[in-house]
Amino acid sequence: MAIADLKNVLNIFGGADFSEDQENELFKEVLLMTLARAADADINIQTIEVERIQEILRDHTGESFSSADIRVAARAELYAEATLRKYLVSVRNKLSDAHRAATIGALADVFRSDSTVSVLEIDFFDRVAEALAATPSQIAGLIAGDVN
Repeated sequence: MAIADLKNVLNIFGGADFSEDQENELFKEVLLMTLARAADADINIQTIEVERIQEILRDHTGESFSSADIRVAARAELYAEATLRKYLVSVRNKLSDAHRAATIGALADVFRSDSTVSVLEIDFFDRVAEALAATPSQIAGLIAGDVN
């Protein structure tokens, strides 16, 4: 998925309803936007974080994203933190509990991928969790019916 293909952003702000397939596409967009911005949360995009984001995106979406895609998404003004929070608040009820939990878990995974977790990364994590209205069980990765 190319960054330019983030078409669901406009549909969400327009109030459109989503099918299951569209929800899955929305999840891909949320994951890309959130993780790309996470790479820049501490004002230092590290290669190990970008590589981990590529792995996570591939695992969750089955699609490959280039390092350049992630770096552009991390720096683009469209994805500035305030805009990201507003976007996440507007889509959180259109995502399943499993998708919200996966996004939060992936975000924590990215922050743990380098040697330290910064105060800025913790603040970013907390703001994303709040914007997604993630519950403590979702933050812990506990989803009803999931034994993994």
